[in-house]
Amino acid sequence: MATNFRMQLLQIVQEVPNVFDPQKLITYVGFWVLLLIVFAETGLLIGFFLPGDALLFAAGLLCAKGTFDHTFDFLTVNHDYIFWIVLFLINAAAILGNTVGYAFGKRVGDKLFVRENSLIFKKSYVALSKSFYDKYGGLALIFGRFLPIIRTFAPIVAGVAKIDARKFLLYNIAGSLMWTITMVGSGYWLAKKFPWVGNHIGLITLGMIVVAMGTLIRTYLKEKKKNNIS
Repeated sequence: MATNFRMQLLQIVQEVPNVFDPQKLITYVGFWVLLLIVFAETGLLIGFFLPGDALLFAAGLLCAKGTFDHTFDFLTVNHDYIFWIVLFLINAAAILGNTVGYAFGKRVGDKLFVRENSLIFKKSYVALSKSFYDKYGGLALIFGRFLPIIRTFAPIVAGVAKIDARKFLLYNIAGSLMWTITMVGSGYWLAKKFPWVGNHIGLITLGMIVVAMGTLIRTYLKEKKKNNIS
């Protein structure tokens, strides 16, 4: 019995990386749904829990492996150009998502800060993003791209603060370019340089999530201590 338990436990441990394998998610839902996920995470309240960094990294990896080639058969372009098409479309989805978030925040205004907690909304998320935005200003729209939760709420807070639309657009585009080029580009480059990376995407993704959440928790605790965030 003890031997069977150890074997089952070992199997569970071995399956953990597969749970965090975004390749399977992207392959299953398709590239166009990936764009919708990017849009939702960067502009809709319901998207804060989505693993954007990992999905973008996996998109670059899959692009290098030629997984998306059939998606763009109608363009009859060379495989080497697919990466740039994928990068452009993901970037467009990220910019549009932030724009929608900004418009939502501008419309809702200060009511957002007194909204009651719900399944998909937590006041602490808004408080953390506001604190981050107050500290870095428009740069929060750039740096915040690399942090879960803040990536979703920073453009909304910018809308509440009614930051100038042209200034917002500048930070929005700059942040989106840095985020997408870093994440998609690194996945693409690593897959080209080290093909074996594709066999360990689950572990890499898990590591990325741990690092991102660790950074977020550290930021949250620091801001909580400084600004008494509940």
